[in-house]
Amino acid sequence: MAAHENQTVTFPDGRTAPALGLGTWELGDDPRRRDAELAALREGLDLGMTLVDTAEMYGRGASERLVAQAIAGRRDEVFLVSKVLPSNASRRGTIEACHASLARLGTDRLDLYLLHWRGGHPLEDTVEAMEALVAEGAIGGWGVSNFDVDDLDDLARATGGSSSPQTDQVLYNLARRGPEHDLLPRLRESGTPLMAYSPVDHGELLDHPVVASVAADLGVTPAQLAIAWVLRLAPDVLLAVKAGSVEHVREDAAALAVDIDDQAFVQLERAFPAPTGPVPLEVR
Repeated sequence: MAAHENQTVTFPDGRTAPALGLGTWELGDDPRRRDAELAALREGLDLGMTLVDTAEMYGRGASERLVAQAIAGRRDEVFLVSKVLPSNASRRGTIEACHASLARLGTDRLDLYLLHWRGGHPLEDTVEAMEALVAEGAIGGWGVSNFDVDDLDDLARATGGSSSPQTDQVLYNLARRGPEHDLLPRLRESGTPLMAYSPVDHGELLDHPVVASVAADLGVTPAQLAIAWVLRLAPDVLLAVKAGSVEHVREDAAALAVDIDDQAFVQLERAFPAPTGPVPLEVR
């Protein structure tokens, strides 16, 4: 199955990025896998998965260094995302962490810089630092990760409505549909796309009998079905998916061509019902 052209998602500031991108959690951790992971990232870029999501936490910078190699000579093709650890997210610490990430990534700018999750530093200080980084050209925009509705409310109060995130990256997949009840509607109100991670729920969805059955009926793999199910929300959602081999990244990219018919949706809805009330945001 050939991959279709990647859809694009628009951020509140008008910039766009491909809906299906490359996640890098755990990539770069094992030197023995480096060549395969590097080849996978480069293949993903070739296939149009040019959003690359990383973080200073991933392998204590090892992921960012791997990404630097993958994007060398083609930085302008890439929509590059990294994240600051909450422990570093003071006003000064955020700026220092960003510059350290830029050095590891071998670039002078990030397209998007996220607060990895909420920590002890005041949100006002983190946002001030983010805006300073935008002003100096070190980042194109900023966002958050693992923020629930109440966290977004606190963020809005902290900024006085003068500044708002470009995205909120959260755990969202067939088995973790809690964001549909209140978080996704809240983001839609402000035209803010959700960035999903772990579409296969750390591999658990791959062995689910209903997912396997529906995927077989559609002639696709369980991973492709799980990815396609999340992407059905485009232009409301971006998705960063990890692939450690060329074969794996090709499989993921082909999910763009998957058409989930009505019968398949009914089967999936029955096995993974939508939330009927608020569900605390899950983090894995």
